Order: sequence, then structure tokens, then C-alpha cells
Amino acid sequence: MEITLSLPMLLFLMLMTGFAGFVDSAAGGGGLISLPAYLFAGLPVHYTYGTNKFSAACGTTFATAQFFQKGAMNIRVGLLAAVGSFVGSALGSHIVLLLSDQVLRTMMLIILPVAAVLILWRRDLPDENRDDGTLNARKAVLALAIGLGIGLYDGIFGPGTGTFAIIAFTTLMGFDLRTAGGNAKVLNLASNYASLVTYLSSGLVVFSIGIPCAVSGIVGNLLGSHFALKNGAKFIRPMMLV
Repeated sequence: MEITLSLPMLLFLMLMTGFAGFVDSAAGGGGLISLPAYLFAGLPVHYTYGTNKFSAACGTTFATAQFFQKGAMNIRVGLLAAVGSFVGSALGSHIVLLLSDQVLRTMMLIILPVAAVLILWRRDLPDENRDDGTLNARKAVLALAIGLGIGLYDGIFGPGTGTFAIIAFTTLMGFDLRTAGGNAKVLNLASNYASLVTYLSSGLVVFSIGIPCAVSGIVGNLLGSHFALKNGAKFIRPMMLV
């Protein structure tokens, strides 16, 4: 399917995906910005899912590397969550392929405002680190469950995935916002690549649009993660509102 955009619309998409990457790298929720932007540009829903995953995966890769470099994550918990997330997202994205454009569009119109309200409702998250640094069976199962549940959500819907992961890691596992953000990056990275493999194999990524948007998304992610790592909760909380 041949999909082309005018230069002004492509520039608009690059601006919005760059902004989405900036917000997502700090507090998650970039899909609340980028998915409506792709739809506004006129991409069919399945191509919106696929192209958005491509640009998001590229940006999240760089943000995750920055959090890892600064030690702002619990590696064991993050990897366990990533395993669950990869499985959940792969399952979710295969479900998406079975649904019609109209069903997906209707779901998105419902999920976008609901996700936004949930994020606003839980914006005042605790920032003290209540994790004791150990990893027992209960924590391992919880990390896998968080990854599986959020990965499944990301595979089917997507918007707010990173923010929901931060909420889960802070409230259920006791991490501070900075570490929870790093764990969420690992989870989200696995989820993005699981879905991306599915969409690539189905030819649903528009590279002429996705590559420029990936470049702007990478820049946004690098800037956002820099400020999140430097300023912690002082920067992350306002980004959750955004």
C-alpha cells in the first residue's frame, strides 16, 4: 500500500513524535501524543500502529541505554519484566492483526481519554525508594506479571504504557521514580520490539514516514532522558502531567 504525506504534514509528524519521545523518555505516555498525530496525518489504523512502533522502538532504545549507563534501573527486575512484556506484547499485536480498522479506531477513541484520566489521577506517586535490593520469588513473579500485563496492554492499545509501568513499579514494588523509569524503559523496549517484529512481518511499517519520525523521536528521547536523569522527580512529575 502506497502512503505518502505532504512535506508540511511530515514535518508536523516529526515535531509531534519528537515531543512524544521527549515526554515518553521521562514519564511514559508518549503514545498519547504520537498515535493521534499519525491518525491525524491520515495513516490507516494498522499502519499507524506499525509505523508508531517503529519510531517508538528506535527512540526507546537510546533512552534505555542512557538509563542503563547511569545505573538508574534494577537490572534483574527490569529484565524479568521485559520477558513478560515481550510475551504479552507479541500476543497483543497478533490480536490487533485480527481486528478491523474500525474496531481499532473505536477502541483508541475510548482508550486514549481513559488512559489520560488514569495517568492524571495517579500523578502524585511516592518518590522514596522502599526496595531493599533483594530479589525473592514473590518479587520475581510480580515483575513478570507487571511485564506480562502491561506488555499485553501495549500490544493491543499502547498509549500510556511507560507511565503505567512507572506507576506499577513505584506502588507495587517500592522503587523511586528514577529507578522505576529505568525499569519501565527495559519493559517498554522489549514490548516495542515484540510488536515491531509482528508489524514488520505483516508489512505495516511505512518507512518513508517512520524513519524521519524515528530520527526526531531519538532526539526527543535523548533530551527527555537527560533531564529525567539529571533532575529526577522534579522533572518526571511535570512530564506525567504533560
